[in-house]
Amino acid sequence: MARASASGQTRPASGTQEQTRQPPLFKVLMHNDDYTTMEFVVEALQKVFHKPPTEANRIMLHIHFKGVGLCGIFPYEVAETKISRVHAMAHAQGYPLRCTLDRV
Repeated sequence: MARASASGQTRPASGTQEQTRQPPLFKVLMHNDDYTTMEFVVEALQKVFHKPPTEANRIMLHIHFKGVGLCGIFPYEVAETKISRVHAMAHAQGYPLRCTLDRV
């Protein structure tokens, strides 16, 4: 409950505090496969995850050599949307590229 102060502004009643909780975060991981081109992976990282070219290339090479790479950390709904966009782009080009999410 809020009450008005002498200046006419409202503030929370004493003894109450509102705490905002941050949504749980999820890692978006991109997985290596034998069919998707390196160029396409870089393009997806730039278009969907807004990575600059140098960082997109670094992530692509990590995925290529290690098998999986981190694309970003997002709230669940944002992570799901980005994964869907990557899958749609890959499917349209005939690539089996896969992304998954993992709770931070």
